Amino acid sequence: MASGSFPILFITATRIGDAVLSSGLIKRLAEEIPQASFTIVAGPLAAPLFTEVPNLDELIVFAKARNDRHWFDLWRKVRKRRWGLVVDMRGSGISRFLSAKRRAVYHRPPGPPIHKVLEAARVLRIEDDPAPPHIFTSPAIEAYADELTAGTGPILALAPAAHWVGKTWPLERFSQVAIRLLRNHDAPLENGRLMVLGGREQANLGRDLKEVVQRGQLIDLAGKVDLLTAYACLKRARLFIGNDSGTMHLAAAAGIPTLDLFGPSDERHYAPWGDNARSVRGTKTFEQIQQIDPRLNQAMCHMMDLGVEPVLRAAEQLLADTEKPMPETPMAETPNG
Repeated sequence: MASGSFPILFITATRIGDAVLSSGLIKRLAEEIPQASFTIVAGPLAAPLFTEVPNLDELIVFAKARNDRHWFDLWRKVRKRRWGLVVDMRGSGISRFLSAKRRAVYHRPPGPPIHKVLEAARVLRIEDDPAPPHIFTSPAIEAYADELTAGTGPILALAPAAHWVGKTWPLERFSQVAIRLLRNHDAPLENGRLMVLGGREQANLGRDLKEVVQRGQLIDLAGKVDLLTAYACLKRARLFIGNDSGTMHLAAAAGIPTLDLFGPSDERHYAPWGDNARSVRGTKTFEQIQQIDPRLNQAMCHMMDLGVEPVLRAAEQLLADTEKPMPETPMAETPNG
């Protein structure tokens, strides 16, 4: 550890989406504490998001063990350091057993639900200026994303999967929306390309959607790239449409127009964050879905009430809202002018 550094232990969330939503705190700390160095603790799925954090001392992959032994194992790894700051987004009690100048521990706020980005901001007491999600990449990752997305035509990015069938909008409806955005005459993304994203379990998504676009117009990333590469590729898309998932939050963090399809998720907590982000749901509210499936764990799709037309309208409106104006052409000077 460099002399004079300010070591920060940052314990982030287990799920990818939650880890993304609090990721802006790391950027804020790096900007405001020039001497900061980071030890990041993250679950196996989310850990790859943080490999390019500047001044990263260590990335600890935090896997659950029986009888909460993972907390004891983590304590043994970090107890010998004198921390400048411990940020615990899991709300555990571990920071009380560590030597630290300052501690910032997540506590679920009382009152009505608020967005997870605002909850994260409260941990550092920056509610008046919340830190938007931010993921660090590298020049090598960005160059690889350029290679993967090389070609002509705007990119429509789809993430049709989710970690639970209840959140998963039917694949054929994603296909219908993509066809109407990409292939119909005068479509908003006419002659565009389709980017498909998903984890290893969804490696067949590209095959299932290959008929949506013409040959050579499919960018199949499902199960084929890591999280940081997927994030870098998303930066190059014109529009993202997906279920409530970690990939959706990556798209919003990338700053591209993001349309999230909601069902058994609470938009007050998990709506995509950013000026270019929107959400749409079917006829059932979140509370109505909870009445059907109180624990939100049944093997049933809660997205059937969301039709193609509302999603298509929302996508078209988002594209219109985020269309960049053409630069004005300066008037040619006349011989006398």
